Amino acid sequence: MQDDLIARAKAWLAEDPDADTRAELAKLIDAEDTAELAARFSGTLQFGTAGLRGEIGAGPLRMNRTVVIRAAAGLAAYLKKQGQEGGLVVIGYDARHKSEDFARDTAAVMTGAGLRAAVLPRPLPTPVLAYAIRHLGAVAGVEVTASHNPPRDNGYKVYLGDGSQIVPPADAEIAAEIAAIGSLTTVPRPTTGWETLDDSVLGAYLARTDAVLAQDSPRTARTVYTAMHGVGKDVLLAAFARAGFPEPALVAEQAEPDPDFPTVAFPNPEEPGAMDLAFAKARETNPDLVIANDPDADRCAVAVQQNDTWRMLRGDEVGALLAAHLVRRGATGTFAESIVSSSLLGRIAEKANLPYEETLTGFKWIARVDGLRYGYEEALGYCVDPDGVRDKDGITAALLITELASGLKERGRTLLDLLDDLAVEHGLHATDQLSVRVEDLSVIADAMRRLREQPPTELAGLSITRAEDLTQGTDRLPPTDGLRYTLDGARVIVRPSGTEPKLKCYLEVVVPVADHSALSAARARATDLLEAIKRDLSAAAGI
Repeated sequence: MQDDLIARAKAWLAEDPDADTRAELAKLIDAEDTAELAARFSGTLQFGTAGLRGEIGAGPLRMNRTVVIRAAAGLAAYLKKQGQEGGLVVIGYDARHKSEDFARDTAAVMTGAGLRAAVLPRPLPTPVLAYAIRHLGAVAGVEVTASHNPPRDNGYKVYLGDGSQIVPPADAEIAAEIAAIGSLTTVPRPTTGWETLDDSVLGAYLARTDAVLAQDSPRTARTVYTAMHGVGKDVLLAAFARAGFPEPALVAEQAEPDPDFPTVAFPNPEEPGAMDLAFAKARETNPDLVIANDPDADRCAVAVQQNDTWRMLRGDEVGALLAAHLVRRGATGTFAESIVSSSLLGRIAEKANLPYEETLTGFKWIARVDGLRYGYEEALGYCVDPDGVRDKDGITAALLITELASGLKERGRTLLDLLDDLAVEHGLHATDQLSVRVEDLSVIADAMRRLREQPPTELAGLSITRAEDLTQGTDRLPPTDGLRYTLDGARVIVRPSGTEPKLKCYLEVVVPVADHSALSAARARATDLLEAIKRDLSAAAGI
């Protein structure tokens, strides 16, 4: 067993084109560190609907140039089988470790396979790549990013020519082509032949951002902005300048790309402490709102002042605010969200006589909804211009929420006032999440099995009126690994994360509100219910 492990590691080492991972692997082989080698060679990083994502390092269970070259070769083979020989593949990348190398390798593989490749000119937000696919008439797109994962990670996100991320069966078909790749010596990788794009694609994207705003709308809201050490700053500042908003006050410590993300434990605005520097800047400058992008700028976080403190709005709150704003502006088309997001969007759409759809988790599903006008997901993702970007876009979402805040400001109101109005009109929809990060993935599998074998009959004293195992699919949803519980006045969904080692439980309670004077009591009731549901669900799942 040990000899086989060492032999596989040596075979990998012989092909590895990267001096960094070669040195790392040689050291492990020399030390005969079988535990670490087993952690890297006991399988392969699986290509799925999130593409690839994992820790950077040597071996088939890590993100590295060898894995990326194989993935690119598999994607190229898939595209050619789809009749796309000679088609254009556009490639973008963020500022993480190895991102530029992975992008260049992808361009080389596509060129060697007889496809055309074009690489964005520098690290840019993921939505710019998603826009570029349709703008350039590409047959596919690749974005090298691990979004808001820890610094040690990187990833590989694949889009097809419609500008949407891959969904089944394309993911399995690409994975099969990747598995069929033999030695790297069989993968042609020329050193030239692809195009490095100029700024014209970025310029076209920025021109498009204007389309999300209403003509002659107020543009007075003042903002603090953090790029969270990612690639969003220059594009967001350019978009805000074009729109005529006041220039955002930058969180200087987090403004420039830095793959080590030195000021945060996790570069995700939702994580505790990640917004501390932004809030400090807000206390200094007293803006109307705080805006954050995640490192690849496809997500947008919003914080507002409440009494004497700054608080993050939940993704569901921003989702509802943007929906209400678009309805007020007379938007037509379908409003859509994933099943883990708040049911308030459905209420808003119904009241406005607009079509409404629920999808599985992820913008790969939301973006495919027929006639989509607006889509959002509770994890800070918003698609406000689906004709331009069929994915979440943290730049255009920031523009739209700042337009809304400006209009409210002109009337002496705030985003919190509008949330109060929505609660009185539709009931208080309060959401929360129970999220458990694990080192051992078996903990997640055990929790899911326990819930399936011994399902709870009530949570927080509320009877479960319907329990669904989503692996079976529904009349509206394809199968997925998840459980959905419908309670009297509440809803719970439990699922393993598709991108991180986490078990995620999404909770929502709906409390009727008679008028504005009843809001305080309704919020207290909602908070109590959510805490009780968390407690009972944790016990039921054994987590």
